[in-house]
Amino acid sequence: MGKLLPGKAVYVVDTTLRDGEQAAGVAFDKAEKLTIARLLDAVGVDQIEAGTPAMGGEEAEAVRMIAAAGLKASVMAWCRATVDDIAAAVACGVDAVEISSPVSDLHIRDKLGVSQAVVLVNTVTAVAYARKHGLYISVGMEDASRADDAFLLEYIRAVTAAGARRVRYCDTVGILDPLTMAARVERLRRETWTEIEVHAHNDFGMATANTVAACRAGARFLDVTVNGLGERAGNAALEEVVMFLRHSETATGYDQQGLQRLCQYVAGAARREIPAWKPVVGQAIFHHESGIHADGVLKNPALYEPYDPAEVGLERRIVIGKHSGKAALLHKSRELGLQLDEEALASVATGIKRTVLKVKRALTDDEIREVAGTALGKMPVCG
Repeated sequence: MGKLLPGKAVYVVDTTLRDGEQAAGVAFDKAEKLTIARLLDAVGVDQIEAGTPAMGGEEAEAVRMIAAAGLKASVMAWCRATVDDIAAAVACGVDAVEISSPVSDLHIRDKLGVSQAVVLVNTVTAVAYARKHGLYISVGMEDASRADDAFLLEYIRAVTAAGARRVRYCDTVGILDPLTMAARVERLRRETWTEIEVHAHNDFGMATANTVAACRAGARFLDVTVNGLGERAGNAALEEVVMFLRHSETATGYDQQGLQRLCQYVAGAARREIPAWKPVVGQAIFHHESGIHADGVLKNPALYEPYDPAEVGLERRIVIGKHSGKAALLHKSRELGLQLDEEALASVATGIKRTVLKVKRALTDDEIREVAGTALGKMPVCG
């Protein structure tokens, strides 16, 4: 397994520094790449796809820096199925390579302009060269979800015989659903006995679900990117996959406490703001406003929260807005030191709804005090 620890049920393979950076307009410098790699390592990612050495220049230097950083994680380089690409990876000191080649007829014909036979020979030659240099080898099957079944099986058997340790099943344009993904992975495992890595894109919003479905079906290597960053609509999000696996007891060897710092850093480096409602790391995902939900959370957070917000460095908040009910208003009034009876509470609630419709958001504490003061016919109430 090289640097990969043997015997794990699941391996998380992060490709933020390669596929993530391929998102339009994103460019990490080498210092940022090294920092991201270290943060990924601290979270416990098993393998980091550090970049594409064949690009040369600063890209190759960044891969060399990451490979020499003494990380616990395996460091992988992405290569086309050519000896030159793999030689560039060897020169960077990585312990693993991803050798990628298109496998669908559409890509083979319209992108490469060659035959299936040529693709197969080129990939086997590249695998043999990488094996000769002692590298751990994954073979990436670009556009596998649209490939001919018979060729895909032939391809997997050939590259495995040549020395590949696993194959990467790529849903390159995100067309699969979880049921179909699971069925595809089950069939490949049954007919080839090869280790499967799943690489899901998010064009229809299915990437995380497809990744989890593949895992359930026997894929032990799960490709992710931080914040789901990547081409077009992105990839399966590391933080979503890790937290789901943790709470489904599939994999618990990852440090969820480090996710917030990692995701915030990558968002800053990529100049991509994290939406407040983003699963796992969005700043508002444990904010409760709706009357029924807020009342429930005040009684028992487990009623409406799948896990403790502290697990990912967030805090629970009861916010006051259009849908706030009596329980939330009582909670907030006590928090602000306001003494409100039933009649006063009803009057304040009416004032809050009127104000929220004007400002189109939840109210701040100072605004709540002002509304309370106005509703009670007094000067603004101070806490």
